[in-house]
Amino acid sequence: MPQHRDRTAWLHGGEAVCLQPPPVVRRTWRLVLLGPPGVGKGTQGELLCNSLGACPLSTGDVFRAAKGHPAAPGSAMARAQAAMQNGELVSDDTVLAMVRERDHCLLCRGGFMLDGFPRTLAQATALDAHLETVQVRLDAVISYELPLDQIVTRISGRLVCPKCKAVFHATTHPPRRPGICDQCGAALTQRPDDRPEAVRVRLEAYESATQPLAAYYDRQNLLVRIMADGAPMDILAHTLDALVARGLIS
Repeated sequence: MPQHRDRTAWLHGGEAVCLQPPPVVRRTWRLVLLGPPGVGKGTQGELLCNSLGACPLSTGDVFRAAKGHPAAPGSAMARAQAAMQNGELVSDDTVLAMVRERDHCLLCRGGFMLDGFPRTLAQATALDAHLETVQVRLDAVISYELPLDQIVTRISGRLVCPKCKAVFHATTHPPRRPGICDQCGAALTQRPDDRPEAVRVRLEAYESATQPLAAYYDRQNLLVRIMADGAPMDILAHTLDALVARGLIS
């Protein structure tokens, strides 16, 4: 059964605490997950949570939760909310400060899998410096990878229902009637940023930002490259095999 980890402390920060303690684990894992949009990183994060016990800590989830949660005045979350309300990018310094406000999550005996942070070389070096101050070391940085054309095909085939928000795919999960939602009968649409030309722009920007990041972790012998081609459980098996090969799983 999937493990739905309580991430109250991570999502809300400050004095918030998780209502359920983390399960007892054989090993406390500290991981970073990398991967472009559409590569299936979120699915692998859930599967790794079930297999290893580490808690998935996504900065994207924090930003989404922040929209409906009041932040303490002067906190990094308050600065992030102000930037988002003004349509601005949240700065590296603010994101790092937001992570620092959640040190109890980084130190949790349940371990963690950071997703969405770090995104740049500057964020990675700052994260390393901070982890050193709290005496925590990363075990591995798992990079899920696919050729550009395959990712474009994955994302550009996605169809969504504007009414009930169901998601389909033109080839891998088509609706029973072309263009019509199975659940509510509304006409399916394609998000503007899922069109092939938009997807390529997003992926090229991601690759430009993360190439130095991958090289940085590779120099530290932390980078684990996984081809994200195949069924989710097969990709999980490749990931666990790679961790075994590095001596991280006995």
